[in-house]
Amino acid sequence: MTIALFPDPSRYPAEIAELLTEQRLPPLGPGSPNSRVQPKLASLKAAPVVHAGLWLYHDFLDEAHTLAQSIPTPTGSFWHGIMHRREPDYGNAKYWFRRVGRHPIFDALHQAAAELAGQESTLHSSARFLVEQSSWEPFRFVDLCQACAEGSLPHEMLCRRIQAVEWRLLFDHALSEASPR
Repeated sequence: MTIALFPDPSRYPAEIAELLTEQRLPPLGPGSPNSRVQPKLASLKAAPVVHAGLWLYHDFLDEAHTLAQSIPTPTGSFWHGIMHRREPDYGNAKYWFRRVGRHPIFDALHQAAAELAGQESTLHSSARFLVEQSSWEPFRFVDLCQACAEGSLPHEMLCRRIQAVEWRLLFDHALSEASPR
């Protein structure tokens, strides 16, 4: 299985595709907002569940937070949890992941994380859960991101790649939620 870290812009409507042409590997922390796209993001007409993801993709955590907290769905809570994990506010991230429950992207995320972790030449015991878990464990991933961000574990790039897949899967799900059936 080949894991796509980044979205394929050609799959999206033009106004969204132009915001996804730059491949961004999300940092474990807040990152630096991509001011070049801020005017396009600010004027975009999209469902809040989609718009929140786009703000987050470009490291505008405040704007992503404002939208995510107004979306009373598991996907809105998921965006909210990711935003707090990156803020970093790990306890608050876990609160929002508890509100997510079992999200429809968890199975695909579990498989992708296991494959990415399996590609590591050495895997610290604290990260081994990624290949051993029977289902996605968002709370353990929060803990792993925290340990890596604080420098106590060597898997920052692995966590960033998993975050990229997580974002892509959640964004595609958000688009399907926002599209009329």
